[in-house]
Amino acid sequence: MYMLKIVNLSVDIENKNILHDFNLNINKGEIHAIMGPNGIGKSTICKTIMGDENYTITSGDIIFDAESIKDMPVNERSQKGIYLVSQNPIEVPGVSNAEMLRTAISARTGKNVPIFEFNKKLENICDELKVPRSFIHRGINEGMSGGERKKCEVMHLWMLEPKLIILDELDSGLDVDSLNVVCDSLNKYIKTHDAAVLIITHHKLLIDKLNVKHIHIIKDGTIVKSGGKELADLIENEGYSNIPSTNRVSDEEKNE
Repeated sequence: MYMLKIVNLSVDIENKNILHDFNLNINKGEIHAIMGPNGIGKSTICKTIMGDENYTITSGDIIFDAESIKDMPVNERSQKGIYLVSQNPIEVPGVSNAEMLRTAISARTGKNVPIFEFNKKLENICDELKVPRSFIHRGINEGMSGGERKKCEVMHLWMLEPKLIILDELDSGLDVDSLNVVCDSLNKYIKTHDAAVLIITHHKLLIDKLNVKHIHIIKDGTIVKSGGKELADLIENEGYSNIPSTNRVSDEEKNE
């Protein structure tokens, strides 16, 4: 059973078609990366999976953990176990990381979180990500650099324990040292939680660090080619110009 199954999805924004006939299957424990030129719908995929109201599904379906979520509000998708690390995490002044996380965990589990256990886990995660423990009680992303914001997003991920992780250009704003720390933490989480992962990236470096084995190329709003790491090598060496804008996803793969 697939953790995420996207079936013949078409998506519009402001009456303009962005995605069409989009198909993707991700199993538990699998990491898939979507690559493609700028402005062709990569971030639209992330936002549509999360339920952004600015994006309208005109046909097709999104099935998560054997249930259609295409009409499900954002908060319910999050509670079911979908987590997006966005390209530009926003500031939420006045609401601390600890407050947000305790509220979110309580909403999902229906139980109050023991404070000592909660704080200890957060402190350990901060140490692993090499961020000050003071971040725990700091406003969400308040006054933080791009790299610090990404680390805080990964801290949230560890506490919320999602089944599906969506990484929208994770490497944006991260220096090499920070990228290594974040990827080490993500690899540990994926292995221990058997999580499914969808990555949007332009760079082979991130694909190598997360050992991505499933690569999909998107052009003109649909997947035109799928393969292994050799696709990332091809893109790095030759770009996208030699990849035709023709849907190469087989009918057999669509119907799996």
